[in-house]
Amino acid sequence: MNQKDYEQLQTKLSPKTPIGLNVLKAFLVGGIICTVGQAISFFYIMNFDFTERTAGNPTVATMIFISLLLTGFGLYKKLGQFAGAGSAVPVTGFGNAVISAAIEHKTEGIVLGVGGNIFKLAGSVILFGVVSAFFVALVKLILVTIGVTHW
Repeated sequence: MNQKDYEQLQTKLSPKTPIGLNVLKAFLVGGIICTVGQAISFFYIMNFDFTERTAGNPTVATMIFISLLLTGFGLYKKLGQFAGAGSAVPVTGFGNAVISAAIEHKTEGIVLGVGGNIFKLAGSVILFGVVSAFFVALVKLILVTIGVTHW
């Protein structure tokens, strides 16, 4: 069997991906996660001394904590299998990636297992987030300095 015949056989036998359904599930679950995050933000604004601007950090921390709990109980994996990118793209997906690596390597010990592997998956997100934030801030500084904008 040559490569072309194999590819035709694989295409014929592979199940069709329901792209429309997958997009709908990702959209709905991602939207629900964001709605929960907005509700938590409103909770902090109404019940504590936060403004819309300052409620972001505790909201993100709370969402990551919720994803930590769901990951620890094995529920976030089921959500991810159902929703795909809808559960991976929000900040809860980042929390899931961090805690999953920690749980996976806990048998190797605290220092070498958890400590050495906790940011294995999320390390690139942190790295490129910091680098892109640096360049955005640099562009902002240049634009403000030359008077193009007044951010």
